[in-house]
Amino acid sequence: MKITGNELIALGFQPQKWFAEALEYINENQLEENEMMDYLEQFKSTDPIPLHENPIDFIVNIRAEHESETDNVEKVINTMNVLMKTPTLISGAIMPDACPTGPEGNIPVGGVVAAKNAIHPGFHSADICCSVMLTDFGKVDPKEVLDAAHSITHFGYGGRPRGEQMEMSQELMDAFRENIFLNDEKLISIARSHMGTQGDGNHFLFVGISKNTGNTMMVTHHGSRAPGAALYDKGMKVANRFRMELSPETLKENAWIPFETEEGQEYWNALQLIRKWTKENHEAIHNATLEQLNIEKLDRYWNEHNFVFRDGDTFYHAKGATPLDDKFLPDITGPRLIPLNMAEPVLIVSGAANERNLGFAPHGAGRNFSRTQHKRSLAHKTIEEVFEEETQGLDVRFFTNDIDISELPSAYKNAQNVRAQIEEFGLCEVIDEVLPYGCIMAGDVQKNASWKKKKFRK
Repeated sequence: MKITGNELIALGFQPQKWFAEALEYINENQLEENEMMDYLEQFKSTDPIPLHENPIDFIVNIRAEHESETDNVEKVINTMNVLMKTPTLISGAIMPDACPTGPEGNIPVGGVVAAKNAIHPGFHSADICCSVMLTDFGKVDPKEVLDAAHSITHFGYGGRPRGEQMEMSQELMDAFRENIFLNDEKLISIARSHMGTQGDGNHFLFVGISKNTGNTMMVTHHGSRAPGAALYDKGMKVANRFRMELSPETLKENAWIPFETEEGQEYWNALQLIRKWTKENHEAIHNATLEQLNIEKLDRYWNEHNFVFRDGDTFYHAKGATPLDDKFLPDITGPRLIPLNMAEPVLIVSGAANERNLGFAPHGAGRNFSRTQHKRSLAHKTIEEVFEEETQGLDVRFFTNDIDISELPSAYKNAQNVRAQIEEFGLCEVIDEVLPYGCIMAGDVQKNASWKKKKFRK
């Protein structure tokens, strides 16, 4: 009698990848019932892994500076208390720019957690490898750099139009095809069209002057765009399959992929390839701007601040936190970057792991209120009035030509308070500042969105 998957399910096994291999072995060797049960013993699930009874201790590097921040800080601490019951976690920290994202138990922006032998896709979210790159243009007029960059960069939904696309390296495309998570021709096609794009939201292109040298510097901020979002979706599905088997009590958002599995190894490799794609994306914009101005760069450095970093069998998940320690970034030379808001300097910092920071610093200024709440608080003024008040003396541009007031300085936490808490908690050292000249952001991408135009025409 041939054994099928139905018999294995009747014995209490959940359908898994190993079913096909096991059924082939059982039927080829015509195992008797006792022999079959002995063979299947290796596939039995262990007892479910429970949540930690009490939250694992985490370090709090944030303090409410005024009443409007009290609710924000309380929510961040509450969500961390739920999050730190996740079975894989061994330590955590929150940064001065922390703010909640979603229901309790979701990792907050400005949160860092360390997991043993586990990668949690939900902890890096869809914007994998959100990062910043700086290029030193030397003694060049900052307006010339901003004008050149404006003619080259691309913000908004989707990729670049045909004929305007920037080249994705063949080496990287080949590497995508060798990875089980990225070997998807539709994903690769999107990766090609999204090269040289910056998306929307808080992503920017910033030009300023070094406080130390007087040189003009350009800083870009964006993540892995649609290719990263596609990897995140695939990773969450795999992680939840493991969660249902290993730890059903764990929140769906906090599911993990065990690193020692084939899926864990492949997902880790996929993250590294998405990281390379994102770095290549930054470089494409910076190099094209240099080429347009016919000059050579004097210096360049970059770092991600939304990623997973490995130290042996411990995986540090930074949901909006700047890695300081060199062990996290073996290919990085130079300091790290912390942007605050368009009217404040980009901080150039250095540092290493200490007892408070787990090897990380803030990634920016963070928010106390949602975009909607912020817009509502300014409803008594026109958009143009708010823009003029908050960008005085700066060359601030929006790619869509529609002002997005949810990205103006008042939308963010007080930058001076964040800087003061960086110093108070000894998180890192500021070694230079890029003083603002101007910047480009996406703008209000929904105001004249193509689908709204189509709806109106109907």
